[in-house]
Amino acid sequence: MKWIFGTLALLILGLVFKLSLLVYAMYVLLGILLLSRFFTRSWTEKIVVSRHCAHEIFEIGERAEVTVEVENKGSLTIPWLIIEDSLPHGALMLMPRRLSVEGSRLELVRLAPGQMEELNYEVTFLMRGYYQIGPLLLETGDVFGLHRRFRVASEPHFALVLPKVLPLEGYSLASRRPLGEIRVVHRLFEDPTRLAGVRPYQQGDPLNRIHWRATARTGELHSRIYETSRVAGATFLLDFHTHSFQGPGGYTSAELAITTVASLANAVYLMGQQIGFVSNGRDAADRIREEGWRAEFTTRADAHHRAADPLANDRLRPVRVETRKSNEKLGQILETLARLEHTDGLEFSEMLAAAVSQIPRDATVVPVLRQVTPATATALGALVRRGFLVTVVVVAFEREPIPDWAQPPEWAGLLLAQGIDFRLVNSEESVMNLCTEAIVR
Repeated sequence: MKWIFGTLALLILGLVFKLSLLVYAMYVLLGILLLSRFFTRSWTEKIVVSRHCAHEIFEIGERAEVTVEVENKGSLTIPWLIIEDSLPHGALMLMPRRLSVEGSRLELVRLAPGQMEELNYEVTFLMRGYYQIGPLLLETGDVFGLHRRFRVASEPHFALVLPKVLPLEGYSLASRRPLGEIRVVHRLFEDPTRLAGVRPYQQGDPLNRIHWRATARTGELHSRIYETSRVAGATFLLDFHTHSFQGPGGYTSAELAITTVASLANAVYLMGQQIGFVSNGRDAADRIREEGWRAEFTTRADAHHRAADPLANDRLRPVRVETRKSNEKLGQILETLARLEHTDGLEFSEMLAAAVSQIPRDATVVPVLRQVTPATATALGALVRRGFLVTVVVVAFEREPIPDWAQPPEWAGLLLAQGIDFRLVNSEESVMNLCTEAIVR
């Protein structure tokens, strides 16, 4: 636009001072500028793009082959066109890298009418996450370089990479441990397939509870008594607040926490028990649905920035997978863990207050934390006093695997003061041995 304004200014100057050569040159330049804007707009609007990626869900270490087809549907030849498929900048550049790419995501091509070009590359997923592949950025312009036009030509493809699941050594865990059956405290449910005995009929007993043989033998109504159902399993509470993972080892501890929850949930699922999950993190899919991804831009640098950088992340609602025995629950938890992002929203104690009414009382509560604050310990202590069975898993990559329990660290003292069992993991190996170690009292 500045070229047009400058040309018009010089044209007016030439007309005022009757400089015919300058006027002629400005007429020619103005015509070239208008034609270049017309052609670049026509070229970009006639480009059709399609992206092909075979799958949407991957394991860590898997590769995705991405093919992007760019076709010129117009009747004019595009003299030059830069095509570049976007990937998250942080996943490629920051350490440790979450993605690696083989092949070129950037090409300069010339497209005749009806011609098609392909962009082929391969993405290897090195860590769990929810990755945006695309959108495709197009750039073209006139041969003189006077006007350039940018366009996002296709919506992105999203790849879900599931977290690592480690096999746990040993499932022989008693009621005080994070897995295994527990003794039912609140007799809320009865199993009609397990007869415990017979008692005299009480007013209000339903007819299907009456024991007719005992009634016929004694001449008085009797009712069946059923055994109380055993409700086992675990509800995992993951603290994924940004402040909890600041400082050295924060990034590694966050991924270790995800692996810990995934591995424990898998072990409970294999035992045929109920599982559930609650976190104060944010689901990346929810963020994208609510905020979208922005595609309006005026420069190439702005295009990269808007396509790759996330927006503010301050979710104020817990991410939750209902605690229930179901074949789909493990898959739901793993997918939720894969998409989970840090948030500046709810603190752990606030998340616990919001979610406690939806946590089953007879399932073990397993908070997975990196930092134990007085507010966190107090909230968990209140949970214990309400009758919940709580076992805390403290994840800290940089800490010693066996602290000096003669002088417990501050975080351990906070939990011991509330009468809460806990365990410490600082590596994947310690996660695998988590169920074979005794709980510290």
